[in-house]
Amino acid sequence: MEQALWYLLAGTRGGENRARIIHSLDEKPRNANRLSESLDLDYKTVRHHIDMLQDYDIVESGGNDYGEMYFLTTRFEDHRESFEEITSELNLENDEEES
Repeated sequence: MEQALWYLLAGTRGGENRARIIHSLDEKPRNANRLSESLDLDYKTVRHHIDMLQDYDIVESGGNDYGEMYFLTTRFEDHRESFEEITSELNLENDEEES
């Protein structure tokens, strides 16, 4: 999981947005539309990042297609410390905490 997190957050474009999505889902589960609104990102951009996060078992979905909600997986929770270390090292801290 640590290698996957490094890849998703530092190894590819969009790592900052993926970290923002993870931080947002940590606050509460949301659907893609709510994530798009709260993070001021295009809906298609959010969907792209969610798909990547699902591929690496960081995010899972629940509900029907229209209102599908996204949650952090148990596997991610087991490796939360790695996520926190990586975001700290990359300076991808949760901007919302500073607001």
